[in-house]
Amino acid sequence: MNKEYRPAEIEARHYARWEQAGYFKPAGRGEAYCILIPPPNVTGTLHMGHAFQHTIMDSLTRYHRMRGRDTLWQTGTDHAGIATQMVVERLLDREGTSRQAIGRAKFVERVWQWKEQSGNTITMQMRRLGESVDWSRERFTMDAALSRAVVETFVRLYDEGLIYRGKRLVNWDPVLHTALSDLEVLSSEEKGKLWRFRYPLADGSGALVVATTRPETMLGDTAVAVHPDDERYRSFVGKLIRLPLAERSIPVIADEHVDPEFGTGCVKITPGHDFNDYEMGIRHGLPLINVFDQHARLNAEVPERYRGLDRFVARERVLADLQSQGLLEGSSDHVSMIPRGDRSDAIVEPLLTDQWYVRVAPLAAPAVAAVEDGRVRFVPENWSKTYFEWMRNIQDWCISRQLWWGHRIPAWYDNDGKIYVGRDEREVRAKHGLGAGHVLRQDEDVLDTWFSSALWPFSTLGWPDRAPELARYYPTAVLVTGFDIIFFWVARMLMMGLKFMGDVPFREVYITGIVRDREGQKMSKSKGNIIDPLDLIDGVDLATLLAKRTDGMMQPHLKARVEQLTRAEFPDGIPAFGTDALRLTFASLATMGREIRFDFGRTDGYHRFCNKLWNASQYVFTQISKVAAESRAPADERGLQYTAADRWIRARLRRCIEEVHAGFASYRFDLVTQTLYEFTWYELCDWYLELTKPVLGDATASPAAHAARTTLADVLGALCKLLHPLIPFITEELWLELCRKLGTSSPSVMLERFPEIDDFAADAEALAEIEWLKAFIVGIRQIRAEMNLSPGKPLPVKLAGASTADRARIAANRAYIERLARVSEIEHVGASATVPGAATALLGEMRIMVPLAGLIDVGAEIARLDKQLARARKELEACRRKLDNANFVNNAPADIIAKERARAAELTQRSDQLSVQLSRIREIA
Repeated sequence: MNKEYRPAEIEARHYARWEQAGYFKPAGRGEAYCILIPPPNVTGTLHMGHAFQHTIMDSLTRYHRMRGRDTLWQTGTDHAGIATQMVVERLLDREGTSRQAIGRAKFVERVWQWKEQSGNTITMQMRRLGESVDWSRERFTMDAALSRAVVETFVRLYDEGLIYRGKRLVNWDPVLHTALSDLEVLSSEEKGKLWRFRYPLADGSGALVVATTRPETMLGDTAVAVHPDDERYRSFVGKLIRLPLAERSIPVIADEHVDPEFGTGCVKITPGHDFNDYEMGIRHGLPLINVFDQHARLNAEVPERYRGLDRFVARERVLADLQSQGLLEGSSDHVSMIPRGDRSDAIVEPLLTDQWYVRVAPLAAPAVAAVEDGRVRFVPENWSKTYFEWMRNIQDWCISRQLWWGHRIPAWYDNDGKIYVGRDEREVRAKHGLGAGHVLRQDEDVLDTWFSSALWPFSTLGWPDRAPELARYYPTAVLVTGFDIIFFWVARMLMMGLKFMGDVPFREVYITGIVRDREGQKMSKSKGNIIDPLDLIDGVDLATLLAKRTDGMMQPHLKARVEQLTRAEFPDGIPAFGTDALRLTFASLATMGREIRFDFGRTDGYHRFCNKLWNASQYVFTQISKVAAESRAPADERGLQYTAADRWIRARLRRCIEEVHAGFASYRFDLVTQTLYEFTWYELCDWYLELTKPVLGDATASPAAHAARTTLADVLGALCKLLHPLIPFITEELWLELCRKLGTSSPSVMLERFPEIDDFAADAEALAEIEWLKAFIVGIRQIRAEMNLSPGKPLPVKLAGASTADRARIAANRAYIERLARVSEIEHVGASATVPGAATALLGEMRIMVPLAGLIDVGAEIARLDKQLARARKELEACRRKLDNANFVNNAPADIIAKERARAAELTQRSDQLSVQLSRIREIA
């Protein structure tokens, strides 16, 4: 085993061994425990959000596996319809061809080829993160078995009247030529215009002025609406307007949806191109006119002079024509929420098209009840309110997409347009008595990827067959996911699980926060703040990091800004921290908050923690080589003579185990991390290892030394197990080395039993005694620090007011005090005794005094402290002047003012401490 901690050398070696040995497969004899991985896109790579959530899922899986549960972490990937089709279409374009040129069958074949060659990047990255998924059960949403489940679901829902085909408004991407789900549409504020123009009344009695951000859609207007309580327009309700340019008559209607404060309070209604207008059109029975084709060009429903024009070209012509007719009143700058397709970046057009829909209301009601009655619990609980709000206002679900890659809709049409649905064409013909001469063509559309993902909890376990895995692992234990897909995935899995399995798909839903950068900004390529988790694991030089962050950037000013930010944050690139340090960082950030600010400085801190654990283990290994295997019997059978220090660390470990179990039970991974960090660093390394040195150094063959070595082995072994769910690689390496030192056999720490509270005894007496000892030593160390005394210089100590218990503890722990506090002599003096020029620390009623005479150069020390005190007072005065300045307090940012006040408090405390030190030293002079 290397003396230095080198994560890269151990990670690949251990993971390959784990996977080859099949340790990730379900093997426990206890209660089943199953987690489903939210299937990442097959086109994707591991980003910070994936790495964060996967760390949580792996920690839970390893924890429950070690507790003896029959644990399955079901993995797989999503076929990602739009994203995958775009990737392959770009490849074809570079080859000088297209999907249309090669045809549907060849295109789908080409996608499968791409998937086999390049579509497994993310699964390899998951291995780098140490994820203990059952790779033997890896699934893909386009696998034959899962595709069969999709078809079965569609047919059953259609036969029950829960799937239908209809013409409704959808999000339409005019570049990809497909409907999009709301999740595939990104809306953001963009600057534009708000135009005002006049609509003349048909009877010639006047006109109404409307305001709109989309003048081109006026050609599809079917009404003008006002608020029913708006006195300005009440007399116009029911009249007709002669629609300019289109020369149609449309009514003036009243609807409470109209905002009287927007624009003129009078709005044009285009049900075929606006979702709110669509709902208003349904309420008022308005005609639905579609004026765009699939390319967002004007179609035959508009006057001839506008036909074939792109929507934005048509906008300019409409405005010019209104201007020429004297109907354009003017415009003003306006900021609107503009929807864009997340893949094409094209402005999405609400479009009236024929699509397939799921009638969700009958499915939503049981899913709402399942959360209401506690069969499913959201963690944190407040996310259930978000779930209820959406589910109780749910709309029918558009499930068809105009793509070639995906599950093709199992519906056929004859020449009369009649629809037939079945599992395949043979079933359709047999079911409806259609002979070979009856021409049928299958629907060209495919299903929304969320449709197949909604079946993930049971399709991956073998449904629709009666697979044994279904009976064993369904319902699953917990779903770990982000709040942004509660509607699109969580809710739909609940609906489908209850419908087809008769039970919820998971018992708990743990909603994580969204990973952002250290400033709280969303991570995005354009901002140049994306961090590749593998870069934190393996390290990356500055040149490579700059190249990755600016890849594909065409705008010089944007590229320059990203380079500047990167050089400022990572002047030397990113060092290699290793997987364990990154995982521990993610676990420490897993609070119940909505946002997670990632600062790679934390990862550096946890790398140092891993190094600290490694070095502490080296000390343990040098001490326990003489512990025979037969001595590993339970402590009460060994007759070991534990010291108070041994009993203290064992009792502290018991409390640590209790807190770790509580943290896992409540999904507080941050508290688990904090507990283990503090026990390892502050209690084991800072104190117990030091407390063993007098025993092991002075009497290596004594019973106390044997008890200390045994305790070292017990504590390190338990700590490896406690830490393993969070940091699997270093704990595996240390555990196996521990076993070699002890002469015991174990294939992997992950197969060991997780520590339980009763493994270590409570001991209030030892806790009290060692806490007293720590306070005594810390008191003397504080005196050294305050009085600038050398850490290695032995100090004489005088004790005043020591109780009988204090005297007994001093006698019992004198060796520890002399070694760890570097004390040369201890003298008891009267309770009211004073020692001129002594530095003092308090421990209960006892005063610990260190006479300074002879320990310091009094004159030099007075001069040094005078100089420090003068500087502190000068800085404090400047700080107070700034805080007394009303202009500063009234205008500076709140965080700057807070920092200044904290600085003033710090300088005040520093000045007081220096004054006290000077007074003590002047007593000597």
